[in-house]
Amino acid sequence: MNKQIDQRAADNIRALAVAMVEKAKSGHPGGPMGGGDFMHILYSEFFNYDPTDMEWAFRDRFFMDAGHLSTLMYAQYYLLGNYAKDDVANFRQWGSITPGHPEVDVKRGIENTSGPLGQGHTMGVGAAIAAKFLEARFGDWMNHKIYGFISDGGIQEEISQGAGRIAGHLGLSNFIMFFDSNDIQLSTPTDEVTTEDTAMKYEAWGWNVVTIDGHNHDEIRKALTDANNQTEKPTLIIGKTIMGKGCVTADGSMFEGHCELHGQPIGATGADYAKTLANLGANTESPFDIFDDVQEFYKNLVAEKTAKAAEKKAEIATWRIANEALATKLDFFLSGELPELDFASVEHKAGLATRAASSGILGYLAENVENMIVSSADLSNSDKTDGFLKKTHALKKGDFTGSFLQAGVAELTMACIANGIALHGGIIPVVATFFVFSDYMKPAIRLSGIQELGVKYVWTHDAFRVGEDGPTHQPVEQEAQIRLLEKLKNHSGNPSFLALRPADSAETSVAWKMALENKNTPTGLILSRQGIKDIEPQGASRYEEALAAEKGGYLVKEVENPDVVLIANGSEVATLFAAAEILESKNNLKVNIASVISEGVFRLQSKAYQNSVIPANTPLFGLTAGLPVNLEGLVGANGKVFGLEHFGYSAPASVLDEKFGFTGEKVSNQVLEYLKTV
Repeated sequence: MNKQIDQRAADNIRALAVAMVEKAKSGHPGGPMGGGDFMHILYSEFFNYDPTDMEWAFRDRFFMDAGHLSTLMYAQYYLLGNYAKDDVANFRQWGSITPGHPEVDVKRGIENTSGPLGQGHTMGVGAAIAAKFLEARFGDWMNHKIYGFISDGGIQEEISQGAGRIAGHLGLSNFIMFFDSNDIQLSTPTDEVTTEDTAMKYEAWGWNVVTIDGHNHDEIRKALTDANNQTEKPTLIIGKTIMGKGCVTADGSMFEGHCELHGQPIGATGADYAKTLANLGANTESPFDIFDDVQEFYKNLVAEKTAKAAEKKAEIATWRIANEALATKLDFFLSGELPELDFASVEHKAGLATRAASSGILGYLAENVENMIVSSADLSNSDKTDGFLKKTHALKKGDFTGSFLQAGVAELTMACIANGIALHGGIIPVVATFFVFSDYMKPAIRLSGIQELGVKYVWTHDAFRVGEDGPTHQPVEQEAQIRLLEKLKNHSGNPSFLALRPADSAETSVAWKMALENKNTPTGLILSRQGIKDIEPQGASRYEEALAAEKGGYLVKEVENPDVVLIANGSEVATLFAAAEILESKNNLKVNIASVISEGVFRLQSKAYQNSVIPANTPLFGLTAGLPVNLEGLVGANGKVFGLEHFGYSAPASVLDEKFGFTGEKVSNQVLEYLKTV
């Protein structure tokens, strides 16, 4: 412990944060200036990782919630050698690796993408769950910690309730979060928006809570020591800090704790940029330098971290020799590979709801995929994830040998936790709720897509046929919203989401196959509440024919030279069969039917294949239980889509089908009216 170098390092972090924001002419300098002391003590004395192997699976992990404090991370990791001087000098610029809000970059220490407040620490909770899950299977040596960093805004975001409740309920003693409590937010002091007692709130959720002076290194050190020794509860360290710590005016007087220091360069406030740099010990002519003594300290520190990691790796190597079978299994989990799976072996009764077909598949997966955590937002017996639960048991405090997370009524929290599980690695996360409640999950779904995470979303009760529950529970516009993500590319140039709405049990099996094999983007399975008549196989095996759904769309009914091609997905495919029977028997028309489980995947196929399924020179009619836009891109300008353009009503599903026009007879009439126009 060297008080002088500790202070110098913290001031160096502050100076770098100030300089980055000033040069970029945008950013948030005040918060990083307050958090510099905690970051330095954490990384210099507590954080375990291997500087030569940043992706080491058994490293500690740091999850930033307050993404606007990205300069705090970049400055700290610059001291550790993860960034170059030019990197921090080009903060927020095109092509730089230091974006305004941090984006996943594990090789440089960035474990999660953050920005929307509340999600970052909730992903940390997910990572802590993943670590406990693996520790329960492979031994107490897997004792790495998950650290979170949250601000006043993150504490206020509603998601913090779900994260706090679940972390406390599960006793995530491996999760340690620092709350940078400076009482200032972007527009106001916090006392203008809240009077809650944060410590009491977290204590009520079952957390260990300690309040410290966030600039006192001895208090930070003791809090982190006690938190690392905690075996029963997650820990919240409330660090009382000063916004813009170290800022001074042109005459050298202090200018700290002011609201305007939060979200703009300090040169645009009452503080003086050059005088503040000088006050922090920085070279005003070269503000992106690491102080000489700090650089020497961190050079030695990196060597110490490397040596300590080598000791841990030697311990793990000894465990591997004594536990060869477990070691092989662990490596397989961490590889992201799948075991051999035979989806064709999952038998389905006739006419199942696709949620029920999914339940049978989940039961099969529970017995064959050991590194999967399935979660439901208090709906496991309705979204039918209980098919998985019946083969395992729920995670609970002191017992992480199960594989099911009962999240309670917290859809957004659950989805963020799944992102954290995926970020940790080694585990496949699945989350489920009603499709209409995907609205609560959208921010996390979006971050799943941005971070390219293989989270599996299961959404049931996929249409107005929820019936008696009425419009609040009947998704109409949700499919259109989700399918927009299939049109949006991630930074790897691929569709950011895979949305799958299967037409029957066989397609549900194929959809699950596609979901599990889709490892680098999130997948959504959109499943029916009501039973659906199975598509009749044209050959010996309906499953083998349904494998064509892996191309996004295919013909489930095919004749030569059709008069019209009918297009749908999900339960509407069965309705098209009923309509086609009428059109053929009563109107002597030749009809093809296309089941397009995913337009996104379908559009990735060759033009020749797309035209073989949906020919451009043939009348095209689409049927959807959602907004017509779901299929308008497939039928084109000359086609017609019959869909729902209003909210639903409370009535039995069969009544709604009749009232809304979703029967074979009414759809056949719609097709005939359309054909009169072409």
